[in-house]
Amino acid sequence: MLHSMTGFGQAENDSNGLHVKVEVKTLNSKFLDLNLKLPREISDKETEIRNNIGQILKRGKINVLIEFSFSDDQARPVHINEKLLATYFKTYQRVASELNDTPPDLFRLALHSPEVVAQKEGDDELIDWQVVQKTIIGACESCHDFRAKEGSVLEEKLKSYIETIQEKLDKIQQRDGKRIENIRSRLDKNLDEIRAKTQVDPNRFEQELIYYIEKIDITEEKVRLQRHLEYFLEVMSMADSQGKKLGFISQEIGREINTIGSKANDADVQQLVVEMKDELEKIKEQLLNII
Repeated sequence: MLHSMTGFGQAENDSNGLHVKVEVKTLNSKFLDLNLKLPREISDKETEIRNNIGQILKRGKINVLIEFSFSDDQARPVHINEKLLATYFKTYQRVASELNDTPPDLFRLALHSPEVVAQKEGDDELIDWQVVQKTIIGACESCHDFRAKEGSVLEEKLKSYIETIQEKLDKIQQRDGKRIENIRSRLDKNLDEIRAKTQVDPNRFEQELIYYIEKIDITEEKVRLQRHLEYFLEVMSMADSQGKKLGFISQEIGREINTIGSKANDADVQQLVVEMKDELEKIKEQLLNII
């Protein structure tokens, strides 16, 4: 079952006047690129949070926002460092005066300066880590479900592209006998002209002809391409999303298609090859968004 790397999940919980809200947004990335925005109260849990998220979402550019809010009866006690506030305020006033500027809200700027407002000891006791962790996991699972739904849509698209390539391959199979016949006819015609003008060693000529026929034979490429298409569908139906493996298989599919095209020596087959390449490019584009 495929999973998209694009997703969104959200979860909220309440505990003893604390409201926890977690939002998870994911985008494409070759690796796990995790960006966390945490409240100060749980900064020491960052490693554990990263592990929890990585186990569920595995890969992608992941942005996680965790927010706390308190009810009125559980309003967080704060301490204002008045001396530090005054120092910031006077410094800002002095610098503004030296620059001949009068910026508004110097007090607000000073109030939000580092370490002016601090929580009192004991505030962390209001945080129930089990509830926070439950909310984080809930948001990640919600995002995981979202990715699964998006993945099912991508899966149908990929199947249709593979089926189209299969149809083109079947047409090449049907065309191959006629292709060889046409090549032989052209060779015979050209050889008749050569024989009329010069002597040819029959044994050497036969060896060269066999070598040439082997060079344009695409039987092995058709067999390998058929197997790659079957394996692609097989991997796509596995329980775990296998985006990277599908990417490797698509490279092998492309290699066989290119070889068929280079050996074809037939306009109709080469046209089918071009159409298969077009479908393969669509596959590669979609695989960029598969976990």
